[in-house]
Amino acid sequence: MDMRIKHMVMRSMLGTGVIIVGAFLSLGYSWGNAPGNIGVDSINTNGSVALAPISLGNPQAAGTLSVSAPNNTNNNDDDTGFFANLLNGARDLVTYEKPILVKSGDTLAKILGRAGANNEQTNNIIKSLSGMFDARSLKVNQKIFARFVPAFPSEDETYGIGSDIFAGLVIPLDYRNRIVVSLKNSSPQSGFVAKKVSFELTPENVRAEGKIDSSLYLAATNNGVTPPVINELIRIFSWDVDFQRDIWKNDDFEVMYQRFRDEDGNVVYNNGIKYAALTLQGKKKAIYLHQLKDGTTDYFDENGQSARKALMRTPINGARLSSTFGKRKHPVLGYTKMHKGADFAAPTGTPIYAAGNGTIEKSGRNGAYGNYVRIRHNSEYSTAYAHMKAIKRGISKGKRVTQGEVIGYVGTTGRSTGPHLHYEILRGNKQVNPLKVKMPSGQKLAGAELKRFKVSLAEITNEWAKLESERGQLAQK
Repeated sequence: MDMRIKHMVMRSMLGTGVIIVGAFLSLGYSWGNAPGNIGVDSINTNGSVALAPISLGNPQAAGTLSVSAPNNTNNNDDDTGFFANLLNGARDLVTYEKPILVKSGDTLAKILGRAGANNEQTNNIIKSLSGMFDARSLKVNQKIFARFVPAFPSEDETYGIGSDIFAGLVIPLDYRNRIVVSLKNSSPQSGFVAKKVSFELTPENVRAEGKIDSSLYLAATNNGVTPPVINELIRIFSWDVDFQRDIWKNDDFEVMYQRFRDEDGNVVYNNGIKYAALTLQGKKKAIYLHQLKDGTTDYFDENGQSARKALMRTPINGARLSSTFGKRKHPVLGYTKMHKGADFAAPTGTPIYAAGNGTIEKSGRNGAYGNYVRIRHNSEYSTAYAHMKAIKRGISKGKRVTQGEVIGYVGTTGRSTGPHLHYEILRGNKQVNPLKVKMPSGQKLAGAELKRFKVSLAEITNEWAKLESERGQLAQK
């Protein structure tokens, strides 16, 4: 083998090393007899080559790349030769992923174009996803991942490093499922195939509790609870608790939720609250998850009364109450005027939820309210949502919505001085104070269903005590 081939092999090593950090790669290719253990960058008498171990961040754990030259070392144009085999084999073993953020107005074709796919690849990928994934379900700020094969030396006379090869796409669906689009074989001209990949996850129960000094959010975070679980905790109690006024210093919280680990033991998801309690000014409010006979799940207190009220007091997560119901000096008009709702300040784009099941009565621009949605829940109650940046697609007059369903996003349209949700509860078409109105109760379990719930309650109570016992045993070790 001449020095040009040696040079190309070394550049191949460098090209691979740039991409994969903190790991080692062991590749074996041979034509005829594999070489013995010979020195670094040396050539033995039978024409085979042995290269130094490739160490990518860990010299002690380096693998070994051993290469035997093809029998016909003079035929550099042979497509089945040394470098073609090296490249094709590496494509099967080495890929890396690059995250791509979905932007407003993006189509899948635009996203693939930014990732480096050409028109033919883009069309092939979209075709492979037909019937499996609707690209219109992609959300702004969602991350998808483009896959690449690292650049290897060209096989022409320039001996230069080529561009990394676009090799597919990964679209996460949720914590357990994703769509993987990959090359049908190692050739970029072979087209793409898409498949849904599901991971086997192991659930475990997690117990957390603590004292509230300034806010529930900070107290839960300081005790190891992740933001998705905290948001769910707030949502569960939002039917009955005003988080701006009802929580005082030295109140307590308790929560038991599920944590999911993958086959390697890595935590991939936290959610699924099974039990939660808030002790507010000495009065404990506890709720328990229960699966009903029809397969649906909901939260109930110890007496089987649904924690879910007909209407939510605060149909938004993580917001600050910026203005209450009543007379106030209007921030835009400058004079005292009746404020017929509650304002919740939140970042632009924060999701807004339907406060209860119902039918969309109005949807669209509504004067000083800006983007506005009104939901009729029954013959007595309606709710209204104003100043939204945008109304969610499909939220139109006559559509049925369920409690907790996203209907729009926080903005500052209409007569508004900053991003917030203006929220109204109307009783008999008259606005009432959302923070003081007595909410109609939800479902009350009875008979056989109540007996089933009592079994669920006992299981949850026992698991809560078991986690405390295990924690005590660990502390003693």
